[in-house]
Amino acid sequence: MKLLYRPLGMLIGALGGFLATAIFGQIWKLVAGDKEAPSATMRNRAWSEVLIAAALQGAIFGLVKAAIDRGGAKGFQKLTGEWPGDEED
Repeated sequence: MKLLYRPLGMLIGALGGFLATAIFGQIWKLVAGDKEAPSATMRNRAWSEVLIAAALQGAIFGLVKAAIDRGGAKGFQKLTGEWPGDEED
């Protein structure tokens, strides 16, 4: 059963990436007032701005990924009766 979850988990993870990107874009617009967050290679952006954007993006991606992964595992468990992830010893 856990093998069945792998492709489903990958699809859910990809959708989570799209969702996280959209959320980050909206939050960046609110926080910084810019349409686009700075990338590390943008010449005219300050180090502090680039690093703050990267930290915020990482936090949002981590949060969304954990929520999506957990929700997917819980849904799989409800459907199959088996937990698809790791078990504590």
